[in-house]
Amino acid sequence: MNAARWALVWGLDHVVAARWHLRTLVDNAVPAHYSAGDRQPVLLLQGLYETWQFLRPIGDRLNALGHPVHPVPELGHNRRPIVPTAELVARILVARDLRRVIIVGHSKGGLVGKQLMLMDAVADRIDRMVAINSPFSGSGLARFAPFSPLRAFAPTDPVLGGLARNLEANSRIVSIFSRFDPDIPEGSRLDGAVNIELPIAGHFRPLDRAVLLAAVERAVEGAQGTE
Repeated sequence: MNAARWALVWGLDHVVAARWHLRTLVDNAVPAHYSAGDRQPVLLLQGLYETWQFLRPIGDRLNALGHPVHPVPELGHNRRPIVPTAELVARILVARDLRRVIIVGHSKGGLVGKQLMLMDAVADRIDRMVAINSPFSGSGLARFAPFSPLRAFAPTDPVLGGLARNLEANSRIVSIFSRFDPDIPEGSRLDGAVNIELPIAGHFRPLDRAVLLAAVERAVEGAQGTE
């Protein structure tokens, strides 16, 4: 993809991100009905600089299918490093006594989810994970980032490298990703996982697209296909 096309996709992507941030300012409350449902609980983990509202379309869809949905508004804009973030979420999992959990994580949320799957304190509470546009191998663009939370996604980051080398959880992960992601040019393919590439572009824009919502639903319901 040439530079002009990359810039266009990146620009449109961040217009969508701005829209979700505005929605957070209007209403960031978790709907009361999200706690209802008799199927496996779903834990939503947003990405860096995102609020849980970025995953609202996914939460609405899965809750309508009968899954209790648990966002983590305590993460705020999810700026903490991966390990402290996972520790915070682990405490919430225990406090809510959630079991047989299906994690749905976007971007950094997928990395936090994998960290949780490897933590002795909560590993047995987590069934599997659906990750969306998660930088499992890092992003080469991160090394040029002006802020340290973004630089943590560099392929040379030791925490990211440790997660990449640990293959134990990969067989329980479905990685769904855009054909082109301007924030993760390397893509989100994960060895040993079910990898699903969607014919769309963007890092944020896919989050409310019908094709993405359908793919997440199939993955959560256990009917995903391997690319």
